[in-house]
Amino acid sequence: MKLEGIATFVAVAEARSLSEAARRLRLSKSVVSERLAELEKSVGASLIHRTTRKLSLTEDGAAFLERAVRIVREVEDATADLAARRGTLAGPLRLSAPVTFGRMHLGPALYPFLLQHPRIELTLDLDDRRVDAAAGHDAVVRHGPIVDSRLVVWRLAPSQRVLVASPDYLARHGAPASIAELEKHRGIFYTNRGIADWRFPGPDGAVLVRARVGLRVNNGDMMRDAAVAGLGVALLPMFIVGAALRAGELRVIDVGAQPEPEFIFIAHTEGRRPSAKLRALADHLVTAFGKPPYWDEDVGEKKGSSAKPK
Repeated sequence: MKLEGIATFVAVAEARSLSEAARRLRLSKSVVSERLAELEKSVGASLIHRTTRKLSLTEDGAAFLERAVRIVREVEDATADLAARRGTLAGPLRLSAPVTFGRMHLGPALYPFLLQHPRIELTLDLDDRRVDAAAGHDAVVRHGPIVDSRLVVWRLAPSQRVLVASPDYLARHGAPASIAELEKHRGIFYTNRGIADWRFPGPDGAVLVRARVGLRVNNGDMMRDAAVAGLGVALLPMFIVGAALRAGELRVIDVGAQPEPEFIFIAHTEGRRPSAKLRALADHLVTAFGKPPYWDEDVGEKKGSSAKPK
């Protein structure tokens, strides 16, 4: 049984496609097929069920995958550890991150790190859906609460959220001064959290505010742009709306209550020792984002002059 065959099987299982696995491995599709066939012959079982429309794991394949992943990751980690002992960070590193935060802040922080450590082979998947850290990633970068008990979480930066609306919207509809008044307004909601309400901590637990729905969308950039366009009120993190506040395109709304604080996290699966390169990356990101994070800078005056009813 060859290690390259096991690694190819893991790539195919994670990609659910021979073509995609071949692209990730930088091999031809025929070589990927040959390696799979050789592995199946070695283990004496069919691991992949192929049809003209889709690819799936057989029962034996699903059972074999868990240990195959462990074997491949252990070899990669061992190689990376040897490089780290020589003062070099090297080898593959797989991350998942939200689209908007990845584009606006994570990418610019990653580029100098990768220039400093050119032997790291980073794969970054940008996806606004909640991604399982165990599904082919060394770690996930997330914004908000972490509810998966299988994850070990490192905080990278605090993430303050604010209620915002455009000056035009507030001129037409007035600025809500309380949570009760907020319910009468049109809301712009983030669908990937599966709710259409805003939550504020109160003395008797969370207070839910269900404004009229103006827009539901699964992307933070579009939520900000919709608020700038005057479609309604949005609850968004400062890393998305900071520039719009500085430009005067949005104003912070003060309803006498603050949403629960959230954080930018990097998280990895419990039980697996994080690699030296992952630890180095986390330390680099903490420094790059700053304390307080740079996206909160120069907006204190804008926040201090929060919108009030006329």
